[in-house]
Amino acid sequence: MNPFELLKNAKSMQEQVSKIQAELAEVRVTGSSGGGIVKVTVNGQFDMLAVELDPIAVDPRDIAMLQDLIVAAHTDASNKVKELIKERLGPLAGPLGNALGGNFPLP
Repeated sequence: MNPFELLKNAKSMQEQVSKIQAELAEVRVTGSSGGGIVKVTVNGQFDMLAVELDPIAVDPRDIAMLQDLIVAAHTDASNKVKELIKERLGPLAGPLGNALGGNFPLP
């Protein structure tokens, strides 16, 4: 194996990863829970950008349920981002998953 060819391929892969990271920063995905009463929007790097609550979700007597719904909506949005990454990268999704900033296993 030619070491110069290996370095060339590594540089090309690094450029592709950088391009994909930039694209993922622009992705917006919304996840929901509780039948849509809690919605969370994240970007392709899993940063939470917004939380939207239906007024019926706000019951001061049941804060624990609201907290669980927010976590569930974030999980839903994160799973959608993972699927998006998997679709865009195809077979490269697994090896490049961590390189793209997501500490997650892709199926």
